[in-house]
Amino acid sequence: MVSEFALIIFLITYAGVAIGEIPGLALDRTGIALIGAILMVVFGVLSTKEAILSIDISTILLLYGLMVLSSQFRLGGFYTWTALKITKFMDKPERFLLVLMIVSAVLSAILANDIVCLAFTPVLTVSLMNAGLNPIPFLIGLAVSSNIGSASTIIGNPQNMLIGQLGKLDFGHFFLWCTLPSLLSLIGAYFVINIIYSKNFVGNNSPAIIERRAWASFNRHQSTKGIIATIILIILFFTDIPREISAISIAGLLLCSRSMHTRSILGFIDWHLITLFCALFIVIKGVEAVNLPFTIVEFLNANSIDIHNLYILTGFSTLLSNIVSNVPATMLITKFLDPSNHTQWYVLALSSTFAGNLITIGSIANLITFEQAKEYGVDIGFKEHAKVGIPVTVVSIFITIGWIIIQQYIF
Repeated sequence: MVSEFALIIFLITYAGVAIGEIPGLALDRTGIALIGAILMVVFGVLSTKEAILSIDISTILLLYGLMVLSSQFRLGGFYTWTALKITKFMDKPERFLLVLMIVSAVLSAILANDIVCLAFTPVLTVSLMNAGLNPIPFLIGLAVSSNIGSASTIIGNPQNMLIGQLGKLDFGHFFLWCTLPSLLSLIGAYFVINIIYSKNFVGNNSPAIIERRAWASFNRHQSTKGIIATIILIILFFTDIPREISAISIAGLLLCSRSMHTRSILGFIDWHLITLFCALFIVIKGVEAVNLPFTIVEFLNANSIDIHNLYILTGFSTLLSNIVSNVPATMLITKFLDPSNHTQWYVLALSSTFAGNLITIGSIANLITFEQAKEYGVDIGFKEHAKVGIPVTVVSIFITIGWIIIQQYIF
């Protein structure tokens, strides 16, 4: 009976996460996952102790530490300053798109894509509308490049952090394996957007006068402190010190500030994402406790579907990431991977991240960008995004497959 409860809870939770809501209730994806975790305990699938122990604390600590670092940059006005600096290239839209995509990709690889999109979108939207440019191609470019750039490092996005921690992957090896396909995918994405919007970079209306909101002003001292902390942290990532220890140590030092109050720094922590991670750990542990992953693997093998095959893994990851979003998809797929075969984990990192560009719900960064843009009257619908997202994802996945073939002769 317990196994039936576990399966039902799992299916309802993942269906709810895929849809994004439960009709009649004001629940979002985090709320749905949390309810699923609670039900796993209430129906006796897991004890309270088992539920708590199922949460991978090292992943949560790494995520938390990096969020504190990003808070430092947000409070120091670094993101706003950077976004405003690149607006000087707006006189040539094609060049501006290129600069925007490169900057967002690089920052996303270091400081996480969700944060970059959250900080850049308001500044870019207002600047583009005031300049009389069509904000849609550039905002899509921001989301796409942030996703692609984040694929190149373990700390680039939440699912990579999870993969890096659970797979016990080396920071340097991960970077070497994932950077070239990320770079090639970024180039491909730029050309796709350029081709689709080449005649639509300029808006149809005269420049709008949109007032800027209360963006954090640039503080050179605090931003420099954040940059120094980031450099030290990346150096530590190349040592044998556990990444989560390095991250929370740097976070602790940043909290010891004479001017930034602890409440202000912690106010930028994405508690919803942390809660989502904790809840999904519990839900996955619940189905694992009744051997559901093993049953799924047996079923796939019986139908000649080997999840360990890198090409099948790429396709399966891409599909599932666009059904339930890439974080829940990654959390499930990691249960099927071989801990000793690091290539499988690299492929999952690339494919799940690149898959986030296919449709709007594939990536949290997409949702953040488009929801914020809507506040300024810029509506980027499903079809508008898909006409860029589909070809960009196809290009990225083909690059990934090509890299899988090539890497067999390199690594």
